[in-house]
Amino acid sequence: MSAFDLTGRTALVTGGAGGLGREMVAALAAAGARVAIHHLGQQDEARELAEKLRGDGAEVAVVEGDVTSWDEAAAFVAATEDALGPIDVLVNNAGYMTAGRITEMTLEQWSRTIDVDLTGVFVVSRHVLVGMLERGSGAIVNVSSQLAYKGAEDFASYCAAKAGVLGLTRAMAREVGPQVRVNAIAPGPITTPMTDASFDEELTRARTASLVAGRMGLAHEVAPSVVFLASEAASYIHGQTIHVNGGGVLS
Repeated sequence: MSAFDLTGRTALVTGGAGGLGREMVAALAAAGARVAIHHLGQQDEARELAEKLRGDGAEVAVVEGDVTSWDEAAAFVAATEDALGPIDVLVNNAGYMTAGRITEMTLEQWSRTIDVDLTGVFVVSRHVLVGMLERGSGAIVNVSSQLAYKGAEDFASYCAAKAGVLGLTRAMAREVGPQVRVNAIAPGPITTPMTDASFDEELTRARTASLVAGRMGLAHEVAPSVVFLASEAASYIHGQTIHVNGGGVLS
């Protein structure tokens, strides 16, 4: 059996119906996992993806809720486990991005980004970790960003939230290891509906100019790193970040 095999394991992917999330869900299912596709207001997209994967023989469930809501997160975590069994893998992928100068940004805009991109990671992890620690095993993959390292004009709230995810990842790894492995990925500029809505042509050129790869990344190029960190192939990796950003950050 391959070290990357996830047969018999249950994975929950937040934001699983959109850009990056769809590819993560598909990759985890291809590795043998039972996968819950979490979404908020993307019922059609989630159901379409679920039907496609079921047609390929995967065991899939669709769950909905706001990652920033304590009660809703508890409910969709419970729904996942009712449908697919105890959660072995959590991918905190749900995200929100808004552009705006610091001097023009409202507190509401700032707070929404922090709430979804950082607090949501805590809230969902908090509910999932109870079961993982009781069972003595599990893997959590948090989705950060290269902007946590580089910063970017007009995206202060996003940069701050994603930097916070890295700090939270390290703290969680220290607290819940070795039973639960907690790691992160830091994607670079990836072509998704969220980036399409936030990046105009000029900004896209600016974002790709410094990349070794010389182009925007594709969602399917990010997903394998999630499968790796979720699998036994990463059994000795705790509190680390994989840079999937076309050389945007060199370490």
